[in-house]
Amino acid sequence: MQNKLLKTGTTTMGVICKDAVILATESQATMGNYVASKDTPKLYKVSDNVGITISGGVADCQNVVRTLQALIRLRVLDLNRQLSVKSITQLTSVMLFQNRMFPYISMLLLGGFDDLGAHLYSLDPFGSLLEEKQFASVGSGSVVGIGVLESAYKKNITVEEGIQLVKRAIDAARKRDTASGGPIQVAVIDKNGLRFEQIAE
Repeated sequence: MQNKLLKTGTTTMGVICKDAVILATESQATMGNYVASKDTPKLYKVSDNVGITISGGVADCQNVVRTLQALIRLRVLDLNRQLSVKSITQLTSVMLFQNRMFPYISMLLLGGFDDLGAHLYSLDPFGSLLEEKQFASVGSGSVVGIGVLESAYKKNITVEEGIQLVKRAIDAARKRDTASGGPIQVAVIDKNGLRFEQIAE
């Protein structure tokens, strides 16, 4: 039997709101054509004020998250202060770049909130990073989800409106992308830190 990579085919997204950033994803993991799990964590807290979504090979993505969490804790202990979102993003970028010859199979969205406000970045397996000013989506279902985001996003969207928007976008992706499915995971990050939200299906 041919070995299959356990993948999070995935629809993940982030939306900049008024005074917050929202990260969201669905929960399905696949192994070839087989749905291996419909309850896979794809949204993680990496610091008090920063979250990350994963898309790609499950083992690679989980390793990236664990390594990043450890690096952040060490850096916070060394500096005795919270890291900015940009600092955490650059740390992630350098970690990915250092492995560019044997890259992690991962596409990441990193969102957070600090003294400068809400931030959203996308990172590829080689460490390239882009700062997203409104919204972003990565993963196999992103081509569907991004259309919903583009059609309904508006500047200074509220957190409540943002949650409903990402729910609609992921719902659309789950209907058209066979690699996306399962419950929706959502985190809101604002001046009070990161909190996970329960989404009624």
